[in-house]
Amino acid sequence: MTKPLIGVTTYLDRARWGVWDMTAALLPAQYPRLVQESGGFAVMLPPDGPEAAAAVVAQLDGLVVAGGADVEPGRYGAEPDPAPAPGPRAGLLGTGPDRRGPGLRDPLLGICRGMQLLNVALGGTLVQHMDGHVEAVGVIGRHAVKPVPGTRYASLVPELTEVPTYHHQAVDRLGAGLTASAHAEDGTVEAVETDGPAWLLGVQWHPEMGEDPRVMRGLVEAAARWKP
Repeated sequence: MTKPLIGVTTYLDRARWGVWDMTAALLPAQYPRLVQESGGFAVMLPPDGPEAAAAVVAQLDGLVVAGGADVEPGRYGAEPDPAPAPGPRAGLLGTGPDRRGPGLRDPLLGICRGMQLLNVALGGTLVQHMDGHVEAVGVIGRHAVKPVPGTRYASLVPELTEVPTYHHQAVDRLGAGLTASAHAEDGTVEAVETDGPAWLLGVQWHPEMGEDPRVMRGLVEAAARWKP
């Protein structure tokens, strides 16, 4: 069987390599490496306009919406909090999963900003700034995440586990059709998923920065099952 093709979104930021200093479409190498180690072919998706999103996604067997900058508060009707830090401009195929909605065909995994964007796309809101989930700027921390029994996430990771984390935003009001499937000890929503048959999962942490492949393996295996 041909391995499933998993697209991973990239974002635009300034970068330097060799003699060059210019804007680049970036993605930490840990993302495609985790896809490959989980049994998929990884393809990096440069930023594009919303009119291209459906056509690009149609070529894939699964999609990973990677982490990145804060989701703009205007997207969920909020005034900007001065506390959020600036970040790179995320591409996410222009608008990402909000052009696909809960009835998407291909399996989708949202990571950190990807989970937050998914929640906003389905009408949810975010806490713009929270303490306790970032140890220091540029330092990946760890904390425990507890699965909700009976959820898709719990079927992948049934036990309490420590995860690599780096975020200062989180889900506030859940989007339509989403269920919280894991929580941190302080009650923060750490994973969301759809109630229906579509394989859609968002996690607040960064599995690509850890040693546990089960979340990504779940996406790749779902993509292989649904591959036309």
